[in-house]
Amino acid sequence: MRRIAILGSTGSIGTQALDIVRHHRDLFTAQVLTAGSNVDLLIRQAREFQPDAVVIADTSKYQTLQEALADLPIKVYAGADAIEQVAALPSVDMVLTAMVGFAGLRPTIAAIKEGKAIALANKETLVVAGRLIMQLSKQYGAPILPVDSEHSAIFQCLAGEEGNALERILLTASGGPFRLWPIEKLQHVTAEEALKHPNWDMGAKITIDSASMLNKGFEMIEAYHLYHVPPERIQVVIHPESIIHSAVEFADGAVIAQAGTPDMRLPIQYAFSYPTRLPVIGNKPLDLFSIGTLHFEKPDYERFPCLRLSFEAINRGGNVPCMLNAAGEITNAAFRKGLIGFLDMPRLIEKALSIASFIASPTLDDLFATDTEVRALTSSLIS
Repeated sequence: MRRIAILGSTGSIGTQALDIVRHHRDLFTAQVLTAGSNVDLLIRQAREFQPDAVVIADTSKYQTLQEALADLPIKVYAGADAIEQVAALPSVDMVLTAMVGFAGLRPTIAAIKEGKAIALANKETLVVAGRLIMQLSKQYGAPILPVDSEHSAIFQCLAGEEGNALERILLTASGGPFRLWPIEKLQHVTAEEALKHPNWDMGAKITIDSASMLNKGFEMIEAYHLYHVPPERIQVVIHPESIIHSAVEFADGAVIAQAGTPDMRLPIQYAFSYPTRLPVIGNKPLDLFSIGTLHFEKPDYERFPCLRLSFEAINRGGNVPCMLNAAGEITNAAFRKGLIGFLDMPRLIEKALSIASFIASPTLDDLFATDTEVRALTSSLIS
């Protein structure tokens, strides 16, 4: 029985993870559940899965949560510090980091320092502090199992290939809803339009990041840290069908790809059960005959400048990827609120990256300071 702490249980990844637990109760238990502010869903989840502890980050919802679960032997906590603490509990074997954004960094570090297996769905953790996270993972013997569909695909392609030189990563991207739109039309994109991803059902922030392809830039930075491949050997490939989830090329020219229908439960479950493969209940089998044709295109860096900015950030190094994430979170939220246009996001991010304080070899404290600085800076640029 693998005892799992699901950080972000009410989000898209968290709810799908609980669906896996629901169908494999003989193998997995939801030991800890945490949520940001969706207290009603957290209450329903707690009553169904009977975890040892639940945490609501929004402290104003603590009393509601506590009263709703008073008849059950479930420990109830609130606040960001409590999320860190439950991620490190001795009763937890694995931590699914499905929290959105920079907020996932501290709990992930707390879990790593206790040697927990990390099912990593919070890409910002590696974008912001990849070098430090990978060092801590090695130091404390805490394996990192990727949950992003692309990084899970790469992980699966590399199984059994230890010692073989990895030449290149082919990182696929759907291209989002605006792949074929005229560039001049993008300035007038609404948040409602950007939230209509053609293939994947995701949370609001990641869906907007996918539409701008900042999310793919983040995944490139993740791949750099996870698989030790320099940016110039990570090729982003637009693949609108989202059937091939990514591929790897070896020194002999052989390319191995992982394919399947778009269903996030597969990579989540693979991280939970690795190295064993289990049936994904309700997963639609891949039917190549009905698909017929697959398409592959080069990314348009003029249409998607966030992708260019991501490569520039990892090549500059230091705290610049942390800047990229902070500016990205602020502009994403501003766009969803209607305060800025779609093309204003990369423009403001680039401006913030050009004037924020650069640190070549940042400590963890430096990264938190950078995050605070760039959030304030980006907010002032929006104002």
